Amino acid sequence: MRTDILTLLEEVDRDAAEQAYLRALSVSLKDLLTLWFSVGFLTLERVTWQSSCDMLQKVSDYEAVHPIRNWTDLKRRVGPYRRCFVFTHSSMPREPIVVLHTALTTEISNKILSIVAHPRMHSEADAFAAASSAGGEDPEKITTAVFYSITASQKGLQGIELGNYLIKRVVRELQAEFPKISKFSSLSPIPGFHKWLITEIIKDENDQSHSQLFTQEEMDKLAKILETITSELLPSLKKLLVTNKWIQDEALTRELETPLMRLCCRYLYIEKRRGYALDSVANFHLRNGAVMWRLNWKADLSPRGLGNSCGLMVNYRYFLDATEENSASYLENQTIHASEQILQLARQAVAKENKTRTTSNM
Repeated sequence: MRTDILTLLEEVDRDAAEQAYLRALSVSLKDLLTLWFSVGFLTLERVTWQSSCDMLQKVSDYEAVHPIRNWTDLKRRVGPYRRCFVFTHSSMPREPIVVLHTALTTEISNKILSIVAHPRMHSEADAFAAASSAGGEDPEKITTAVFYSITASQKGLQGIELGNYLIKRVVRELQAEFPKISKFSSLSPIPGFHKWLITEIIKDENDQSHSQLFTQEEMDKLAKILETITSELLPSLKKLLVTNKWIQDEALTRELETPLMRLCCRYLYIEKRRGYALDSVANFHLRNGAVMWRLNWKADLSPRGLGNSCGLMVNYRYFLDATEENSASYLENQTIHASEQILQLARQAVAKENKTRTTSNM
C-alpha cells in the first residue's frame, strides 16, 4: 500500500489538495512499518551459490548499484572471497529486504573492476587464484572487508533505516569468521555528481570571465587540448561530459583529473542540503558514522559510472571504535569526518571559490 502511495505522490501535482492527505497517510504507514520491520524482527541470511534459485534470482534482479550480467557473474559475487548478506522478515519469506555485497581483500579497493571482474583478491594473485579455483579461502590472508553494493528492494520501506543495521550485523559476522580482519570500508558510487557538474557548468557559461569551476590556467590548458578558444570551452566540455567521450582522449582525461577531483570533493564535502551532505550515498554512510576517506579517480569506467560520477568513486571507512561518536556529531552538528586527502581537496575548492568571489568584486 505504501508503495502505491509513494508512486501517487510522484504523480500528483504538488499543489493539489490530495498531496497533504497522501503525505499524512504515507507518514502513518511508515511509522507502522518501522515497528513491524524493526531490527529485532529481521533475520540475517548469507546467500551462497547453494541458496535457493528464487533467492539468487531476486538478489540478481534487485542489484541496482552494479548490475549483475549473468549467472557466471552472480556465482562470482557469492563465491570465494565474496559475501552476500540479506535481511529477511517472517511476513515475507524468501524475499530479501536489503542486500549487502562485500569483497574480502587485503587492502581497501580503489576500483570497482577489481571486485566485480575477478573472483580472487587482487594481491598475491597466484595464491588466491589457486584457492578460488579450489573453492576455498585462506582466512589468514583476509584483513579487509569492502562493502561495494547495498540495495533496498522494497520501495514501501523507503525512509526506514535498515541498511545501517545490516552493515553493523555483517561487521560482527565477519569479525567472528575472520579473526584477522581489521579494516572495513565501502567503495561507493557518487550518483549525483555528474548531474550537479553539468548544472554548474551551465551556470558558469553565463560568466566565463569568472569561472566558479576552473582556474584560468586549467581553462587555458583545456582549451588548447580541445583546440578551441577559452570563450567556447565550456559548451565544448559540457558536450564531451554529457556523451562521456572525454574519457577517450588521454590528454584531456589527464588534464581533467585535478579539477574534477576538486569539484567532486566540493560536491561531497561542501555542498549541503539542510545542513547535511547533498549526496544521498554520502549522507547514508556519514549518518552511520563512517569517515569520508578516499576519493578515487577512474574507479568506475562503465557507462553507468561515467554517467553518474565521471568515473569517480569514494571510500567511506568505518573505524569501529569511532562510528558512534562520528554518527552523533554528524547528526547533531552536521560535522563530516574526513581524511587528509579529502580535507586538502576541500581546501583547494574553498580557495578557488574565494578567489573567484574576490575577482568578481573587483
